[in-house]
Amino acid sequence: MLASRQLLGVARSRAVGSAAKGLRCMATVTDSPLDRKVRQNNWEESNFINYKKMSENLAIVRARLNRPLTFAEKILYSHLDDPHGQEIERGVSYLRLRPDRVACQDATAQMAILQFMSAGMPSVANPTTVHCDHLIEAQIGGAKDLARAININKEVYDFLASACAKYNIGFWKPGSGIIHQILLENYAFPGGLLIGTDSHTPNAGGLGMAAIGVGGADAVDVMANLPWELKAPKVIGVKLTGQMSGWTAPKDIILKVADILTVKGGTGAIVEYHGPGTETISATGMFWLTYPHATICNMGAEIGATTSVFPFNDRMYDYLAATKRTEIGDFARSYAQELREDKGAEYDQLIEINLTELEPHINGPFTPDLATPISKFAETAKKNGWPEELKVGLIGSCTNSSYEDMSRAASIARDALNHGLKAKSLFTVTPGSEQVRATIARDGQLQTFEEFGGVVLANACGPCIGQWDRQDVKKGEANSILSSYNRNFTGRNDGNPATHSFVTSPDLVVALSIAGTLSFNPLKDKLKDKDGNEFLLAAPTGNALPERGYDPGENTYQAPPADRASVQVQVSPTSDRLQVLSPFNAWDGKDALDMPILIKAKGKTTTDHISMAGPWLKYRGHLDNISNNMLIGAINEANGEANKVKNATTSDFDAVPAVARDYKAKGIKWVVIGDWNYGEGSSREHAALEPRHLGGLAIITRSFARIHETNLKKQGMLPLTFSDPADYDKIKPDDRIDLLCTGLAVGKPFTMVVHPKDGKPFEVQLSHTFNEAQIEWFKNGSALNTMAKANK
Repeated sequence: MLASRQLLGVARSRAVGSAAKGLRCMATVTDSPLDRKVRQNNWEESNFINYKKMSENLAIVRARLNRPLTFAEKILYSHLDDPHGQEIERGVSYLRLRPDRVACQDATAQMAILQFMSAGMPSVANPTTVHCDHLIEAQIGGAKDLARAININKEVYDFLASACAKYNIGFWKPGSGIIHQILLENYAFPGGLLIGTDSHTPNAGGLGMAAIGVGGADAVDVMANLPWELKAPKVIGVKLTGQMSGWTAPKDIILKVADILTVKGGTGAIVEYHGPGTETISATGMFWLTYPHATICNMGAEIGATTSVFPFNDRMYDYLAATKRTEIGDFARSYAQELREDKGAEYDQLIEINLTELEPHINGPFTPDLATPISKFAETAKKNGWPEELKVGLIGSCTNSSYEDMSRAASIARDALNHGLKAKSLFTVTPGSEQVRATIARDGQLQTFEEFGGVVLANACGPCIGQWDRQDVKKGEANSILSSYNRNFTGRNDGNPATHSFVTSPDLVVALSIAGTLSFNPLKDKLKDKDGNEFLLAAPTGNALPERGYDPGENTYQAPPADRASVQVQVSPTSDRLQVLSPFNAWDGKDALDMPILIKAKGKTTTDHISMAGPWLKYRGHLDNISNNMLIGAINEANGEANKVKNATTSDFDAVPAVARDYKAKGIKWVVIGDWNYGEGSSREHAALEPRHLGGLAIITRSFARIHETNLKKQGMLPLTFSDPADYDKIKPDDRIDLLCTGLAVGKPFTMVVHPKDGKPFEVQLSHTFNEAQIEWFKNGSALNTMAKANK
């Protein structure tokens, strides 16, 4: 498969330091432009971009592989811990990598930092930041919701602020914005490798960075200066041709890709966008800037992709300049040939999308890969009996809250206002960052939304992750909502399993909110103005970047102090939200016999089903308390109900966590049987910590989502898959299980003996992806135990 044509103009020369703003770099006498010292960001004085080292690593790998490389491969291989000796085979090898940065959001940072503290190190070894965005519930509006969150979450914020100060971590306070937008505005750089404790970390791919969502244990490894391990991803190429126009938006690209690949089609792969379409200018004259790229990369998490990347181009340079990082843009231009795919690079799978023919899409309900073009949406909604009235329209979040998104959405709202109309549906706006909020407040878009009837929420995740105190419908009442978010699993946004949640572009959210119905198609359907005259909404327009530059708004960053020795980390021993961790027990060296099945989960079992967010977020730093939500959303095959399982020792039915606790108290290990793509969704490691804490030994499924499988391994559990997926159907919820753990070995099948309640025992072959190092995690009880053992 041929790679797309080379971009023109990417490597145009520019005098170093020609811009009056941005990072200052230290001039050195050198023969190579890659020898320059250019800081990674404006906040850290001593962390630099090392394109020279990356280039040297690539040269070693090129000599070994002797073939063209994809851009995704270039980023990964340039960050290899041992480029000379590393085995490299896509989809097979485990790469040992050295990421440039770590980022944690506040919900996952609690457990990550608690784990790091147990390692006994005085400081993180690699640049790390923490971002307060997950604990702010949407209720009334931005300022009041933020003040309420700061009060309610004071002990968590105090813990994070003090721990960050103690361990040399940058801390972004509540109200600063969503982690992914902050990373894009401040820390992402072309060709870099970042890991983040949130599944939508790939957002930074909009700046040509490989940004990968991980569990907290992986983050701790990198914070402690251990190589990070990743199974070498396959690479899916998405070639973009043509150009978008009218109502078609960048969001529609990823909605279409989700339709093609489904929620599990990207598992174990990086999605790499290339082709002339990555450089097109739309009919409205608006550049494809970095954030549209970021939108696409962000939602790549919904297809299970390891991450997604776009090649470096002039649009990225413009965004870097606009965010006061011109020196990084100049430096990237000197390394530009390695910031895109090689000519002739081959992909494991190739998809081609003609942007000229691409239609606006709406995906859902209940899954982000059920795609319907707008021309067929009204008909499809009626056919399927989806509630026609649109109750709420929501724009913003980390997926679509750029200045460009807000400008386009505001242009539609203004068009309606000029005709005497406001939103018929409830309408909310979530700015992605304080910088975006301040800028659209200055430039008028925020006022337009408020005049339109919108409620401006805090610069935080809010309803996108279930942090929404929704009052307009009762739980269990069927209704429809439409958002520009990324994820729409059952109950995801408001905790109501009857809510039909759809995702689309901000443009369509605003348009359908005006009509108040799913049956409206703004491309052809007319509205009536205040005088009863029919009119067609104009296609959205807006500026890609603010003409007067960004307004940074309030300063919400806390840098680590120069003197950290005297800082005391604040953890109350009586807290119900924070709990210092105790190590898990090591494996006893024996086969596990006669174990009950805690639950045989039927159908989709996401990390939201395993460890719900919403009100449970407050316990993210207290493992025992949050374990009371373990698997309460999973559907029990035995009775079709959630959170109702049979206790094998008493024959009574009870909540899943209660039965697990009873087994643990009796010294009984247990297993879970799961369906396809078990653990998809958010990266939350609590979905792995909780079953380990409550005495589970193994999770046995048809298949796993990548992050969750790794998280389970890190906590000393056994993620196993049926070698023949059809064997899932042979297992009954009241069977007993033997796992021959003494036979666990790299590359060898794993034997399970099933003891039916009535009938003869039979064997089932299971598969696993453990390597030698990961088997040590299991033997020692966890990856953290292994690290502590090595440091003794």
